[in-house]
Amino acid sequence: MVPKSENTTQRPWGFFTNIVQGEGFLVKLIHVNPDSQLSLQSHNHRFEHWHVVKGQATVVLGDRNFILNVGESVDIKVKQIHSLQNLTENPVEIIEIQRGELLSEEDIIRYQDIYGRA
Repeated sequence: MVPKSENTTQRPWGFFTNIVQGEGFLVKLIHVNPDSQLSLQSHNHRFEHWHVVKGQATVVLGDRNFILNVGESVDIKVKQIHSLQNLTENPVEIIEIQRGELLSEEDIIRYQDIYGRA
């Protein structure tokens, strides 16, 4: 169920909700639907920390693919190519903590996207 909030943004893969933002940081809940994925992307201005709170996430980080389960996390460096995939039949949710000088959707460089946004 997608929360109805001005802080929630729908995407083809699910939705994200901005939880809290302060100087130099932004915390989001990211919900990825079953058999969906975020674009293969990087950021020029921000570092991200992903912590899985629901489901099983498949992470693409550079040339590595690996699985994160509930309670596990990964750090994504500035300019590091990455993606989050949900290859399961259940939703995946992560808490994403962004840190950096520019914390906006305009700092997404897409390399591949199954929804035609690259």
